[in-house]
Amino acid sequence: MGPSRAAGGSTLLEIRGELDILAVSVLSDRLDDITGAQGVDLVLDVRAVTFIDCAGLSLLSRARQRTRQRGGRLRLSGATGDGSVARLLRMTGLTGSFDLVPDDEGAMDALAEATGPAGVTDGAGSAVA
Repeated sequence: MGPSRAAGGSTLLEIRGELDILAVSVLSDRLDDITGAQGVDLVLDVRAVTFIDCAGLSLLSRARQRTRQRGGRLRLSGATGDGSVARLLRMTGLTGSFDLVPDDEGAMDALAEATGPAGVTDGAGSAVA
């Protein structure tokens, strides 16, 4: 997992590398902490995800459900092109289940520039919390 940034009530969380069963075991607690708050506005940037399996898809679905239950919103950035997350969402028919931020929308860049990094990543490019 890459840096997380907060600005204007929104949190941007960057996910990098492989989003598989091993990464999910590390990421799930951090995402549960974030999505456990009332009214959270969470943007998951998945542009740098190189691989996603059913465990990764389950993690995204759980985060979406938890934010909705608490009156919040979850958006996926980088899931509308040809990346691994976009392909899996299309193959499973779940594209319409997520609020997708268009890849060409500048809002994510503005949010990233407005704040500094607050997360950690490992040197191998795997998703870590």
